[in-house]
Formats: sequence, structure tokens, C-alpha cells
Amino acid sequence: MRKIGVIGGGAWGTALASVAARAGNAVTLWALEPEVAKAINDTHENSVFLPGVALPKEVRATNDLAGLKDVAACLLVSPAQFARRMTADLAPHLPSGAPIVICSKGIEQGTNKLMSEVIGETLPGAPVVILSGPTFAGEVAKGLPTAVTLAGEGSVADRVAEMIGLPEFRPYISHDVIGAQIGGAIKNVLAIAAGVTIGKKLGDNAHAAVITRSLAEMLAFGKAKGGEPLTLMGLSGLGDLILTAGSLQSRNTSLGKALGEGKSLDEILGARRSVSEGVYTASAVAAMARQMGVPMPICKAVDRVLNGGTNIDEEIDGLLNRPFTPEFE
Repeated sequence: MRKIGVIGGGAWGTALASVAARAGNAVTLWALEPEVAKAINDTHENSVFLPGVALPKEVRATNDLAGLKDVAACLLVSPAQFARRMTADLAPHLPSGAPIVICSKGIEQGTNKLMSEVIGETLPGAPVVILSGPTFAGEVAKGLPTAVTLAGEGSVADRVAEMIGLPEFRPYISHDVIGAQIGGAIKNVLAIAAGVTIGKKLGDNAHAAVITRSLAEMLAFGKAKGGEPLTLMGLSGLGDLILTAGSLQSRNTSLGKALGEGKSLDEILGARRSVSEGVYTASAVAAMARQMGVPMPICKAVDRVLNGGTNIDEEIDGLLNRPFTPEFE
């Protein structure tokens, strides 16, 4: 059996470990928390982050990255802001030529770099594949039908698809590494705005308008960064945006809803154990938009609320009172 490594013992990492095992691989799942690794090994269940879902016996957990030394591929599912540290620590153990599959959705704070750019520095020469798309971890872990984008240069995405693809976990191949990352990262920020419309009870019209104008911002950002528009109209862009911004299962949308209801960011985050990536990506997206001259009023408003201390009602008024413009420019 091939051995697949997974870095990240949260719900998404656990779900992908289950997929890889069902596809016929032996899986080693690295988890930060000792109690997570113990629960998986003792009970075949991640009772901390994905309770109630039985895991295949081929999934074994560890707290030691050395356990990934002989993997055929490694899925990076740790939060985006920890990707640099995790992959630097992984470097002595990752076999030469083994693809690193980036499953985290975010942009690094401070450097404003995409995950592929971070990995290019910490794991130089390692083949990189982006796994992105509309995916709720619980549904993936239960084997419900899901489709994702696998983006990589050359044939590496095809190789990964053969390793982990299943009828119920269907990968579509792309060579647009940049575009596949942009959709997944930016939709987390935009989903917070969609959640605010729910929390503020602004109505379904406003919710639909925010999602649609969010797509326009995503496309503009992607074009400026070198992504392909068709990629952003696919699973890793529009598909992920529809799922995330349209459901309170999403950590980012539910966070926006709570903000709209008047809760503080500290209060919301203090009650959660899982990461809402949009909170940490917002500042990077806003900074990159300013640098590239891309007008992204929704993303910038979210950043000001999260990181600038501005009032949500004032930001909503500002968006509603912007000058009238053509829909497509």
C-alpha cells in the first residue's frame, strides 16, 4: 500500500485522511494535540474535532513529523498561518519528489504570500498541488458526493488524483496553481460579509447581492495576480464561494453572522476551537488589493471591521452609498 501523510488533525485533515484511506492508501495523520492522536488510534474516531464519524482502520495518527518520512504524498491541512513553520519542520522528513498537496485556504499575513509561494521557500523543489473546492469536512468524511479542483504543473495533479480520487470524491484537474488558491483564500473573507447580512437581517436580496459582488472582487483580484478567470468560475472559486457564503455551517459565515448580531470578534473567537481563516486572511487581501490597485470594497470593509475597529453599520452605509458604476468593467 502507498503511504499518504496528512498534516493537521482538525476536521478537514481528518476528513481527507479518511478519503485517502478509502482510496486504498495507508495514512499517517499528524495531529498537534496528543489527545487527538490517541483518540484516533484507540477508537478510530476524532472525538475532538470530528465526533461521530468512524475512520478507516488504515488511518493512524502521530504527533511526530518523522512518521511522514516515507510518504508518497503529503497533504498540508494545517491553518494557513502555520504553513511556513509546519513545512520547515517537515523538510528533513519529506521524501524527494513526494508532492505536497496544499489543502489550507489562506494568504500569509505579513508577507502577503500565497501558500504555494511559502512552500516554494520552505520545501524548494517539492512538487506542489492545490486541493480546493466546495467542501464541508463532515460531508466528505461521511462519503457524500464531493468535487474538488486539483491544480499543479505538469502531471503532478494527475498523480495525486490517482492516489486519492474516488467516485464520491471527484477531482477535476487544473494547471492554474495561482487561480485555484485565490478563490479558496478570498472566499473566506467574503463569506464573513455574507454572514453579516444574515446577522443584520438585511434580507435574502442583500445576501445574494453580496455573494454576486464578491465573485466580481474575486475575479478582479485573480486577474491582477495572474490567475485564470475560468478557474475562478469553477469549483475552487464560484463553487467554494456558493457553499461557504451560503451556509451557516461555514465558520466564516457564522462568524459574520455573530458580528452582525453585535458580538465582538474576541468574544466569538474565544468560544471557538477551530480556525476561521477569513479573519487572518482579510488584512493580507486588503493590503494586496491596495498594492495591485484592485478595487475590492467588500473585502476592504471586512478588513476594517476586523482589524481597524470600524463600526459595521458605518461600513454597510459606506458600501450602499458608493457611486453608481457599470456592473461589468
